[in-house]
Amino acid sequence: MSLRSPFIAITFCLSAHVPSALAAYPEKPIRLIVPWAAGGSTDALARALAQRMSETMGQPVVVDNRAGASGRIGADMLAKSAPDGYTLGVIELAHTVAPSVFRQISYDVLRDFAPVSLLGEAPLVLFVDSTHYRAGDIQRFLADSRKAGMPLQLATSGNGTISHLAAKMLETQTGIPVDAVPYRGSAPALTDVSAQLVKGHFATLASGSSLLGGSKISALMVTGPARVSSLPGVPTAAEAKLPGLQVSQWWALVAPARTPSTVVSKLAGEVRSALVSPQTKARLDSQGIDLKASSPAQLGDRLREEVDRWASLVKQAGIQPE
Repeated sequence: MSLRSPFIAITFCLSAHVPSALAAYPEKPIRLIVPWAAGGSTDALARALAQRMSETMGQPVVVDNRAGASGRIGADMLAKSAPDGYTLGVIELAHTVAPSVFRQISYDVLRDFAPVSLLGEAPLVLFVDSTHYRAGDIQRFLADSRKAGMPLQLATSGNGTISHLAAKMLETQTGIPVDAVPYRGSAPALTDVSAQLVKGHFATLASGSSLLGGSKISALMVTGPARVSSLPGVPTAAEAKLPGLQVSQWWALVAPARTPSTVVSKLAGEVRSALVSPQTKARLDSQGIDLKASSPAQLGDRLREEVDRWASLVKQAGIQPE
């Protein structure tokens, strides 16, 4: 026998083992970190995604809500997790704004995450209490706010979040002083809107759907370029003569940096499959979320563009880093 035969045999066995090991992923449950409270749009999207991926991947995908600090607590936990494909996370616009509004962040959204796929986008809705305002009654709300003689209290999901940015954009567009009141997410913020403890909150339709369905809040305006089909009587910001108030939320799936590219590719494929499934679309389309997948490279480009874009817009809005 050739002296090279044992080496060749060992090499063959090792190379044969690699694809089988990759094909076995996942071999245990996957944790999906959601850096916001349960009940909001990010949570709704994550749970729909987790349910479908659990079915197709043969392992439970378990949602783990880690709210606080404008989404930074959950993001920090994800960044510090093992890059083995068993801890994933959902990030959103706020995480690309954070570098411009916080002086100290324990992670870098471009360096510490491996992009997997975009998940979707949605316009915001300005929600107020239903006792005083009907759907689409944006002009009376603005007139009352001008007459009040005090800052307009709008709930936000924390400094630097999209709801905070939308509130400041409303202030810039209307000249009405805004007092931004931070909450741990849209779910508790909208609960206080319905109780008339704050005047309003910008959030996605998914976040406000349950309270809206129970007639506890009213939708006054949407920030997208077109009306939402399920809210036909609610004008766009442009129709409300606030053309500069166009902003949309987006969500993406990421893993810790240095997660193997083979695992990232597999996950990206699973996301694409989940987002086009009738079950997922039925669960989320009615909530105003436009489901969109992307390649990891496309998401990486998007994250870099968003960081640069919001650095400029935050400066224009006069938001001071804290």
